[in-house]
Amino acid sequence: MPAALEELARPVIIGRSSSHFTRVARIFAAEMHVDYSFRVVRDLMSSNPEDYGGNPALKIPSLQTPRGVWFGSLNVCRELWRRSSPRPHVVWPEDHDEPLLANAQELVLQAMSTEVALIMGKLGGTGDSAHHTKMRQSLVNMMSWLEENARSVLAALPQHRDLSYLEVSLFCLVAHLEFRDVLPTASYSELNKFCQQFATRASIGETTYRFDAQ
Repeated sequence: MPAALEELARPVIIGRSSSHFTRVARIFAAEMHVDYSFRVVRDLMSSNPEDYGGNPALKIPSLQTPRGVWFGSLNVCRELWRRSSPRPHVVWPEDHDEPLLANAQELVLQAMSTEVALIMGKLGGTGDSAHHTKMRQSLVNMMSWLEENARSVLAALPQHRDLSYLEVSLFCLVAHLEFRDVLPTASYSELNKFCQQFATRASIGETTYRFDAQ
């Protein structure tokens, strides 16, 4: 094996410790017991794809492996699962064949993306635009739906599972809203109850949100 690939025998997650999409990937790595290196993207305003592991979308996370680079949280999590042994029973988004679970997963991912857009818009000085106002209302609407349906959603997940992408992404979203001071979450009693229970997993303590040193 060439030296460059030998270095990648230990996969590299490229992202930020303050990113909820990155945390999804890191939680999966911990749950799958996959050892990895972590490379921080220092400047999220960079327009150089190489800073993002070659991702032309200029987004995080990415995963570098001898097989190539995987773009995005879901792709990264799938590859981490493939590297685990034995492979836990994971419920993936495509397993949701009923509207409730499918819509919950869609809204969680939409809310995560909307939150990023709000944060970046604020940093870019466009926080008072009509589009910003609409995005914030969209986020509030999505969180209200998730709160109202949280109990039914969680009850509908397959009972004999080790993990689900929905639970991991939902936890990362709710925790991130408070971490980045985007939206108060104290009123979301069902979501907070879920987060308190989910936070007892060792993988959560290993991936706490923080701002990486510059």
